[in-house]
Amino acid sequence: MVTIKDVAQAAQVSISTVSHVINGTRYVSDELRLRVLDAMETLGYRPNVLARSLRRGSTATIGLILPDNANMFFAEIAREIEDLGFQNGYNVILCNSNDNPTKELNYTNTLLQKQVDGMLFISTGGSGEAVQRILAEGVPVVIVDRELDGVETDCILLDNFQGGYLAGQYLIGLGHRKFGCISGPSELTPSHLRVQGFLQAIQDAGLSFDENDMVSGDFHYESGERSMDQLLSRGDRRFTAVFVLNDMMAIGALRSAINHGLRVPQDLSIIGFDGIALTQAVSPALTSIAQPIQQIAACSIDLLLKQIRAKEKGEQPTNRERMILSPHILEGESCAPLS
Repeated sequence: MVTIKDVAQAAQVSISTVSHVINGTRYVSDELRLRVLDAMETLGYRPNVLARSLRRGSTATIGLILPDNANMFFAEIAREIEDLGFQNGYNVILCNSNDNPTKELNYTNTLLQKQVDGMLFISTGGSGEAVQRILAEGVPVVIVDRELDGVETDCILLDNFQGGYLAGQYLIGLGHRKFGCISGPSELTPSHLRVQGFLQAIQDAGLSFDENDMVSGDFHYESGERSMDQLLSRGDRRFTAVFVLNDMMAIGALRSAINHGLRVPQDLSIIGFDGIALTQAVSPALTSIAQPIQQIAACSIDLLLKQIRAKEKGEQPTNRERMILSPHILEGESCAPLS
C-alpha cells in the first residue's frame, strides 16, 4: 500500500509538505504542489478521506432514511436532497427502511457508526425510537413528512388536512356529490389528516359520505388497483368521483377503472395526492394534490445544515422549527364536471 511517506520520497519533499497539499492547511508553492500531485498520480496514492474527516470532526456525509424508495414521491424527494447535499459539499447515504421499524433502527445505528454529520429522517410510523437514538448521540436530525410525538427536533411537514380539503373542494366544484375514497395506512399521520380534510370539505358543503365507500390501501400501486376493484365490485355504486390518498395508488385505481369498462373522467373522476412526475405520463394524465417537493427538500437541507454548523461552533440548539408547507392542485385529465 502506498503511504504518504512514499509520496514525500518520490516528490523529494517532507511528509508535512505532502500533508499540507492534501489538506490545504498551509501555503505550498506551485512548484512543490505540482511535484506532490504528480507523485500521487504516478504512485496511485489515494488519501484516506474518512480518517482526515474524522480528525477534523466531520465526515461531510448526511444520512437519509426513507420508508419506501419504490414510492416515486420518496424517490423524487431523495433525488432533490442528494442534489442539494452535493451542492453544499455533502455526500448523501440513502437507506430504505421498507416500512420496517426494525430495519429503520438498524440503519439508524449503521449511520451513527459511520459518524454521519447529520440525518434526514422520514419515519415508517409513529414511533420515535430511532430519532431518540439519534438525538441521544447528539447528531443533528430533521424529521421530514411525518410528525413524531415527544420528539424535540426540527421538522418539515405538509398541511395534509388542507390537501384533503382541497381535493374535496375541487370535486364538489365540478358538481360531484357522491364520493369514494381510497385511504392509506391509518396509523400514519399524513393518511388520516388527508381523510379528515376531505370529509370536512364534504360536510362544509352540506353533503354526506357513505363510510362503505372508503377502503384502505398501503400506498403502493397494487393496493390502489385492488381497492378500486373492491369499490367497483359492489354493484350499487353511486359515487362519481374518487379521492385516492397518493398518486401510486391512484394510478392503480385508474387501471382498475379502465379494466371495469369505465371511462375516466367521463364515467368516473379520480384525483390523487403527491404530484409526482409519473402522473403526467399516464393516460389520462392524473389530477393530483401536489406537494412542493423541491421546497420540502430545500427546507430540510437548510435546517439540517443550520444544526450541523451550530454544532461545529459548539452552540446548543435553542428554538426548534416546525415548518408546515402548503399543497396545491395539479390539474390533469382524470377529473371532469359531472354530466
